[in-house]
Formats: sequence, structure tokens, C-alpha cells
Amino acid sequence: MMEHYFIGADIGGTTVKLAFIREDGEITKKWEIPTNTEKKGESIPADIAESITEKMEEDRMDKELILGIGAGAPGFVDTKTGYIHEAVNIGWKDFNFGPLLSDLTGFPVWVDNDANLAALGENWLGAGKGCTELIAVTLGTGVGGGIIANGQVLNGANGTAAELGHVTVIPEGGAPCNCGKTGCLETVSSATGIVRRGKEMIGDYPESTLHPHIKTGALTAKDVFEASKAGDEAAKQVINEVTDVLGMAIANMAIAINPEKIVIGGGVSKAGDWLLEPLEKSYRKYALSRTAEASTFGIAELGNDAGVIGGAYLVKKNR
Repeated sequence: MMEHYFIGADIGGTTVKLAFIREDGEITKKWEIPTNTEKKGESIPADIAESITEKMEEDRMDKELILGIGAGAPGFVDTKTGYIHEAVNIGWKDFNFGPLLSDLTGFPVWVDNDANLAALGENWLGAGKGCTELIAVTLGTGVGGGIIANGQVLNGANGTAAELGHVTVIPEGGAPCNCGKTGCLETVSSATGIVRRGKEMIGDYPESTLHPHIKTGALTAKDVFEASKAGDEAAKQVINEVTDVLGMAIANMAIAINPEKIVIGGGVSKAGDWLLEPLEKSYRKYALSRTAEASTFGIAELGNDAGVIGGAYLVKKNR
């Protein structure tokens, strides 16, 4: 019996991650291409199709072996049609991505929000494996969210379910967000938000070790976590604030689905327990006690592969 494959595509603002994945979820080949955001990202479908064709030719892979493409995009997605209403970081607005990619490759294409695909990947093979109720949060340049309820990813009436990063946490005087609002969670608990708050905080802490990083213009969220580990008071204050707000937001979302697992991924999650311990403490402070009793926390296990594996699962469950 011939082995069949899924193609996973995880479209980010800098790169598109691609992979050939067996039906059991094993990645047999993965690679990246640059995300060309020129001319509002119009060449991205063709770039993906060309790259897939090139890799298939390299591996002498028969088109008949491919069961479909599952793609994630960082924006508002109509999952029924593959239509992207808006993906700010890429430049897409009212972009008919799914049908375009299908026409270019000849494969059926399913599309969802990138954070939803990360949740699907972790639910299939990662930290949330087998959970029927799961909240997955990705902390990177922004904040993404994905929810599995009754074993199904939630998309909502028009594709904006689980947009945790755009929950308002500062009603007045918050920083502007890419979505057009102010005071979104993304402006506080993303890597960008951590850096911004670090820059604001050091005015009150002249001895902070963050000062040299700021002078060179190279402060990162990792620097703030490292300084916090070393006992820097400004950095510790930043991490306490960031995790307190994030824990509250997750607790408020948890009341809707009563999750058994909360999975934290994205670049910021590399801080490990230095992020997870204060975050879980905050979550349990704000959550309904019975809701909190049912929940455990964990760091995502699939790393940068979560999106492409989730894309594979999107094909697996829809074909």
C-alpha cells in the first residue's frame, strides 16, 4: 500500500514554514521560504506553490500521494472558503488565498488561523494530546489563541473566536494595537509588550541591568527574563505585571470552556518555568476555583513545528 502525505504550511510575517507529513504525523521533510510582503503579499500563494513543486520534484514524489494542504495565516480567516478577511502583518485584505493556492497546486486546500493550527497540532501530537477541552496561547511578536472545545477547534461566526490577543485589558490609556484598538492583551504580554514595559519601567530603577540593552537599542524579552532570573528588580516587576495580566485573561477565557489543559507556546515560552510559574499562580488567583481545579498548565512541545503539524491535521480531519 502506498504511503500518503499531507502538506502543512505555516505563514508568518517573516517566513513560511512548509512540511511533508505522513498520515501518522511524522514530518519527512520541512523547509522555509521568505514571506514576500511586497505588493500586499500578492505573490505568496505562487511562492508556496513553486516551492512545493520544487521539493516534490527533488523527492520524485507523485502528486497522487498528496492528500491536501493545510495552511495557517495570521489573521481573520473564513475557514469554509479559505478567504482571508485581513492579515495585517502580511498585507492581505479581502484575499482569496485558499482557492488561489488550490488552483496553483492542484491540491485541495484548507485554511485556518495560525494560532488555531498550533492548537490543533498540540492537541494531536503535543502537550495537549487527546484533550477535548484545550486553550493554547502563543506568545511571540503578538499574542495568539486557539481553543479546542468538545474536541473541535472553535472558529466562531466569522473566524474571530479565541483572538485572545485582542481582549481589552487596559480600558483607558493603553498602547495602540495593530488591530486598531488600544489596550489589547497583545500590547502587554507579547514579546513586544514586554520590551515596551521594560523600557518604561527602568526610569524608576536607575541601577537596573536593563539600561545597557536599552542604550544599544537591542533589548529583547529574553533579556528581561534573564535579568529577572538574576534578581533585577525592574525586570521582576515587568514579568510580574505581564504574567498577572495574561493569567487574568486566560482565567476569563477559561470560564467559557472549562479547559483540562492550557498550553503556552511561541518564542516567549522558551523562558520555561520562569514564565509558567508566575503565570499559573496568576491564573489560579483569578479563575473560578472549580475551573482552576480541572486545569493543568504546560509548555508547548512541538515548537516551530506546531503550525505545520496542525495544518496536516486540518487536512486529516476534513478530507
